Amino acid sequence: MAGGKTSARQKMINLMYLVFIAMIAMTVDTEVLNAFGIFDKKFQASNERLEDGNEISLEGLEQKAVEQSEKYTPLLEQAKQVKEVSDELFNYIGEVRATVTADVDQSRYAQMNRSDVLDEYWFTGDRPTKEGQEFLSKIEEYKTKMAAILGDSELNQSVQSNFDLSPVKTNEGATQDWLNYNFEGYPMAASITRFTQMQNDIRAAQSAVFSGLLQGQLESEVSLSNYQAIVVPEKTAFFNGENFKGKVVLGRFDSSLTFDEVVINGKKVDKLEAGQVVLDFPAGSVGEKEILGELKYTEGEEQKSIPIKSSYAVIPKPNSAVISADKMNVVYRGVDNPMTISIPGVGNVSANAPGLKATGGAGNYLMNVTSVKGREVTIKVSGKLPGGETVSDNKTFRIKDIPRPVGAVRGEMDIVKMQRNGLEISTISAALPDFDFDLKLNVTGFKMKVDGQATVEVNGNRLDSRAKSVLQRAKRGSTVQIFDIEAKIAGNSGYKLKKVSPVFVELTN
Repeated sequence: MAGGKTSARQKMINLMYLVFIAMIAMTVDTEVLNAFGIFDKKFQASNERLEDGNEISLEGLEQKAVEQSEKYTPLLEQAKQVKEVSDELFNYIGEVRATVTADVDQSRYAQMNRSDVLDEYWFTGDRPTKEGQEFLSKIEEYKTKMAAILGDSELNQSVQSNFDLSPVKTNEGATQDWLNYNFEGYPMAASITRFTQMQNDIRAAQSAVFSGLLQGQLESEVSLSNYQAIVVPEKTAFFNGENFKGKVVLGRFDSSLTFDEVVINGKKVDKLEAGQVVLDFPAGSVGEKEILGELKYTEGEEQKSIPIKSSYAVIPKPNSAVISADKMNVVYRGVDNPMTISIPGVGNVSANAPGLKATGGAGNYLMNVTSVKGREVTIKVSGKLPGGETVSDNKTFRIKDIPRPVGAVRGEMDIVKMQRNGLEISTISAALPDFDFDLKLNVTGFKMKVDGQATVEVNGNRLDSRAKSVLQRAKRGSTVQIFDIEAKIAGNSGYKLKKVSPVFVELTN
């Protein structure tokens, strides 16, 4: 919470924390401690979502590195380094939290009003203990490693600011060490919330780095002079005697794009369609063929050109299968995964794999791997050439489970503010944010907890009479926890989803 260049998000978190500290300075009552509990759980839920998002971003970079190695492999390596450094500090903070709360029920924030456990663990006299100094060293080590990876960038400046350990000036004008200012003398509820918030900063910084890597690559390609001409053949290989058919496009497609002049293999090409140069010439004999030329255009008042350099192979027959997953480079349990399977030059192919079935259209399949054991599945493909010869190929796909659903009230997730009668008639639901498949989830039951009252177990997706009775006794501003939500996929009740994240409702009347 020291000075420096701080993001709007961090300023909001720091302000919140200072307000809570001010409240504690006046009195540490049950409502204040429970308020810390609400924010601690909110940060925990946010950390889980950030971690899932970071995993998806890293998988996207891994796929990009496979498709465009030279461009994306350096970004992937940088992302992996950031993940390793982030995980190291994130897990260490989690270990510290586990150590100081070993004898505490972490679900009962109202009882975490003591400060002596962490004070004795981290402080001795006017100096930190060995454990306290280790905590500071781990943070400095994280900052040093992140600086080495990110260099002199805004992302690194944000990391350095969020984890600035400089002494802090108190309201009385005195200077106090960062560790003492943030942790000494505070109740356990405040300290563990601070731990979770620091973990949230780590995951948020990691997410910003992953997004920044892709955004930086995109910005480097915005200028037309940085583009490369791409030859896109109509198909991957051509038979002897065929005409080569394809198009020359730029990396960023623009249907209004025009050129002053296009020359391919020494000949002027005049045919353009929707910003694309259309090629149509004899493919030539069997072997490797080059396509050389240039695109001439005017930028401002200056004429420039983009070189065209590509190649294609003319082969007597196809020799490999093309297999692609329509959604991702993985298949998911619990859903029908669309697949497109074909062999260039072969009209009819045969594809076999556990859970794979044709859907009628040419090359269209659905794959359900719910009952497949293991983490991979292999698709085997074969077909016959016009001459009767059989060609075959295979490809292996990763199998993943459906991600963790998120609980919702009235379609809203995390912490929801609403009136008491609104909650009584609201539907409790579950959703899969940002999942590639549009799955409907049916809620069959849940548990409801109001501060100071016993937990109520409900069947169905709405509050029953017992739950409504408990709700009527809740005070204004009380937090209602909806947790242990039981959900199933509509039409596939046999698939067991991961545990649904809880949702919290703050009563406004």
